[in-house]
Parts: sequence; C-alpha cells; structure tokens
Amino acid sequence: MAKKKLKSSIAISGGTNIIFNILLFVIAATCIFPLLYVFSVSLSTKESIAQYGYQIIPKELTLASYQQILGSGSSILNAFKNSVILTIVGTLTGSFTIITYAYAMSRNDFLYRKFFNTVAFIPMLFGGGMVANYIVMVNVLGLKNTPFALLLPLLFNTFYLVIMRTFFQTSVPFALIEAAMVDGANEFDIFFKIVLPISLPGIATIALFLTLGYWNDWFNAMLYLDDTFSPYATLQYMLIQIQRTIEVVILKGDKMGSVAKEALQSLPTDGIRMAIVIVTTFPIALSYPFFQRYFVQGLTLGAVKE
Repeated sequence: MAKKKLKSSIAISGGTNIIFNILLFVIAATCIFPLLYVFSVSLSTKESIAQYGYQIIPKELTLASYQQILGSGSSILNAFKNSVILTIVGTLTGSFTIITYAYAMSRNDFLYRKFFNTVAFIPMLFGGGMVANYIVMVNVLGLKNTPFALLLPLLFNTFYLVIMRTFFQTSVPFALIEAAMVDGANEFDIFFKIVLPISLPGIATIALFLTLGYWNDWFNAMLYLDDTFSPYATLQYMLIQIQRTIEVVILKGDKMGSVAKEALQSLPTDGIRMAIVIVTTFPIALSYPFFQRYFVQGLTLGAVKE
C-alpha cells in the first residue's frame, strides 16, 4: 500500500514538474522572442524593411546600422562609453558607500547607530521632491552639465541599505567579530578580511541593483544636461531624445513641408533604432548571468536563519 502511494506521489510530482517546465519555457520564449525580433530588424537593410516590413528572418542582411552607431566619431558611441563609465564608477562607489554604512548600522555596539538609522530613513519617508533636488544640485552644488549630476542622485538608496543591514545581521555572526577582536584585529581588518569575503551574495545583489539603475537612467540626464549631444550624455538619454525627435517630426510633418522631409531623411532608420536597442540591452543581459547565483542567494539568505 505504501509503495503504491509512493509511486502515485512520484508520478504526480513528475507530471507537475513537466507542466511547470513547459510553462516556464513558454514564458521564457515570450520574453526572448521580442528581443530576437528587434535583433533581426537591426540586421535588415532599409530597402528590405520598406518593401517587406519587419521580418523575423531578414530578407537582406547587413551590419550597416551597427557600423554607423559604433563608428569612429559617432555621438551614440560616445554616449555608450559614458554609460559604461558611469555604470562602473557608480556601481563601485555606491556599493562601497552602502556596504560600509550598512555594516555600521548592523553593529549593536556602534554608539550612534540610532541617529544614523534615522538619518538614512528620513529621505525614504519624507522626500524633498524633484524641485528641491534640482535646486540643491544646480544652485547649491553647481553640478549642472557635469558627470557628478548623473552620479550622485543614485549613489545611496535606503532600500539597498536595509537589504545589506539585514544581510550583515543575519549572516555575519557577531561572535566571529568578537573572536577577531580578541585576536587583535582592528576594525579595518575585520571589515575587509572577514566580513566582506563572507558577504559576497549581499554585495552582488546591491551591485546588480546599482548597475541596472545607472545603466537605465535617463531622467537625471534630462534634468541636468542642456544638450542631447553633451559630452556627458548617456546612451539611454540619447535614445529617448532621438525617439522624441522622430515623433515630433512625424506629427508635424504635414505642416513643416520640405523641412520635415529633410529632417526625416537625417533621422535614424528603423534598423539603426533597433540596433541602438540591442546595444543598450546587450551589456546588462550579458552581465546578469554572472550575478544571478549571488543575486538569488543574497535575497533569500538574509530572510532565513538556521
């Protein structure tokens, strides 16, 4: 009797796994198909798109779109470089700021722990708003049209602080820190040689959040940069501006006459726009698998304590 129940439960479990695998495969295909479609259009010639429309398998293959946006002197290539540099610098700086702050907040023996906790949570509960942020950034700090205006707004986040503080409290035993103190280790040795090596899942989680935030950010560039072709313009910001320009010209094309036709001819074709999308998403899609294992572990490890 017991063997029959065991076999039936195994059969049910196997059937459930098959159903879930099929469901997840369909969801994955639904997510991947639009990206493949965009990639196919980016490889199509302007003439084939005009004649056959968008095709999942291009009628005529070409790399002209990528050669144009990644060519020497291209403003889009410069924006791509700016986004890469901003993302790397912002992720490293933001991770260090949040990790050191969260570590201090996780230590019960830190004298000013409650005060700095309050300081960190006030902006989360009572934000100054966009106008106040703009006044501080432009009039007080004088950072308009500088790369620091793109770096500072995303440098610190209270939600990320809570994640790291919880991770330190649940995953780094205070007895380990006390043992290091007894052995004569100072605070810097404890932090860099003991705490950080065993906190890689939490660090990777925060780093991934910051990477996505900096790479996808266009709003701060729109606020603090005056020119689309500024030397500090980011890729996302330039993509938004190009799309808006195309929409404006198309909507007002009938009224503008020949001027609109000349503007439309100078604007990027569909293939180039799709190539910009691929260039924008490829670095993040490429980096995520390296973070995935630590990302999942970092979100779950702090919530369950054995």
